[in-house]
Amino acid sequence: MSEASAAQDLVDLLDLETLDDDLFRGGQPPSARPRVYGGQVAAQALVAGTRSVDPEFVPHSFHSYFLLPGDYSVPIIFDVQRIRDGRSFLTRRVTARQHGRPIYHQTINFQRPEVGFEHQDVMPDVPGPEAGLDLLELMRGGGHTEAEELGKEWASIEVRFLGNSQHGLPPDPRHPSRAQMWVRFREGLPDDPMTHLAAFTYASDISLLGASLAVHEIDPAMAKMASLDHTLWFHQPFRADEWWLYDQWSPAAHGGRGLAFGHVYTTDGTLVATAAQEGVIRSRRL
Repeated sequence: MSEASAAQDLVDLLDLETLDDDLFRGGQPPSARPRVYGGQVAAQALVAGTRSVDPEFVPHSFHSYFLLPGDYSVPIIFDVQRIRDGRSFLTRRVTARQHGRPIYHQTINFQRPEVGFEHQDVMPDVPGPEAGLDLLELMRGGGHTEAEELGKEWASIEVRFLGNSQHGLPPDPRHPSRAQMWVRFREGLPDDPMTHLAAFTYASDISLLGASLAVHEIDPAMAKMASLDHTLWFHQPFRADEWWLYDQWSPAAHGGRGLAFGHVYTTDGTLVATAAQEGVIRSRRL
């Protein structure tokens, strides 16, 4: 598959079919995986919510819960509720359904852009993307059972893994479990800023929960992981098809659950987004 066709496949996946006012249908890629990739559902829900607001408003955050595993064999229906329409902020709630049941809830806040106070955390000092290792090749080498199917779904994305707490990153007493990688979409994404936000949302689910296992001596292929929730804050617009650093850390894990955060920086050091996710992390029973 060419880079352009992989990018176009993603754009097509994010182009929802309008069924009625605030009601949309999302297509599915061919996949043999047992459940739909969470980043896909989150990105499609974000697109659905955006279709219900005036273009002068842009998403600044969403908070969401994964309720049931998605089924690749049928489309996903997205139902948008208009919760609030203010002068500066709008709120939408999107419910994704399959087989008549909710599988995912997302609440999105939109803002009319304005000028305000500014500050940000400093980007960590890391080597460039050329120093990273191909994430999918690492997954294949580690015996990840879904690596081949994920490789097909993530064909539009390049991920260069820099390291984690066990391999390649220096110790950090404040953050014992962390991981870093460079990510970008391949050439072919249109210039529309909303497409880049949705594409970034799609990619934001890659490996984030894995940061909660980085400090533990367990082969990720031997771990069972499932996202419970997913949150994104969009600080500044950026192009998802240019390299961005995904700086991830996990402040806590307990009771079969892990919590992970991620800062997203462009190559010039601008902090453009922050991600958070909690999920199930368990050892697989052999």
